[in-house]
Amino acid sequence: MKLRRSSPALTPCPPARKWSSPWSPSLSSQDVSQGSDEAEKLAKRMSSYQHDLAPAITSNIVCSADAREELLDECEEIWRQMEELSLLMMRVKALTAEYNQWQKRSPEIISTNPDVLVTLGKEELQKVDHDLEMVLSTVQSKTRKLKEDMKREQQWLDEQQQLVDALDVTHEEMKNQVVQFSEKRAFQELKSKMMKIRAYKEELLSALGEFLEEHFPLPEEDENAKKKKKIPVEERTVQLVTLHEILERLINKLMNTPHEPYLTISDSFWPPYVELLLRYGIALRHPEDPNRIRLEAFHQ
Repeated sequence: MKLRRSSPALTPCPPARKWSSPWSPSLSSQDVSQGSDEAEKLAKRMSSYQHDLAPAITSNIVCSADAREELLDECEEIWRQMEELSLLMMRVKALTAEYNQWQKRSPEIISTNPDVLVTLGKEELQKVDHDLEMVLSTVQSKTRKLKEDMKREQQWLDEQQQLVDALDVTHEEMKNQVVQFSEKRAFQELKSKMMKIRAYKEELLSALGEFLEEHFPLPEEDENAKKKKKIPVEERTVQLVTLHEILERLINKLMNTPHEPYLTISDSFWPPYVELLLRYGIALRHPEDPNRIRLEAFHQ
């Protein structure tokens, strides 16, 4: 064994330690009784080799601290291995003794009386029968649950199949009722609708014109207005327009130029008619120019 060198400081080596016996761990009484003889034999053998052991280390020998610690660690490791080996040997001997005892034992018969054997057999069969009944009850419960689940799943499957059949029938009917799309036919239908809308528009405008001409005539055509007029009609320089024409201009202005729907009030607009349109919300003034009006967007 090689010792490591360290600092020159030297200290006396400690006296030899007192080690515990390798048979100190707790063992069963059987193990101790079986291993006592072996322990005595081992002690005799160790005493016979006592003169071959190395002499005890005296306390006046000096050695380095590192060497001492390394030596103690190695001794402790060797002693630990010896303890483990001793315990393993004792365990092997105990197991060997137990094995030999089992080899010597012969099976014991409970009883040779047939009635006793029949009674014991019946009891054992009753226990087995009880256990099997419990297993059977559990299996039957699981089987009932599985049957209920299968019944629900089958019902859901039937409903889905009916739905699929109904969709297939509807699909076939729709395939039979499909009509090939014709652009020419669609154009003709759209043109016919537009002509109907225009005719209806003309009809509405005509009815509106007749209503306005009847109820809102020009001032010179009103007999009561002619009696109250102080200025002759021949001296007028501006030709007044009817309320129908004012509305028509407002409608055209709104439809043709929706971004600029305002119409400037001219001298040909009779002021009472303009005031009538503004008062009843048919027309609106420009927020910045009071001389401009627009038609209320009723179509929006």
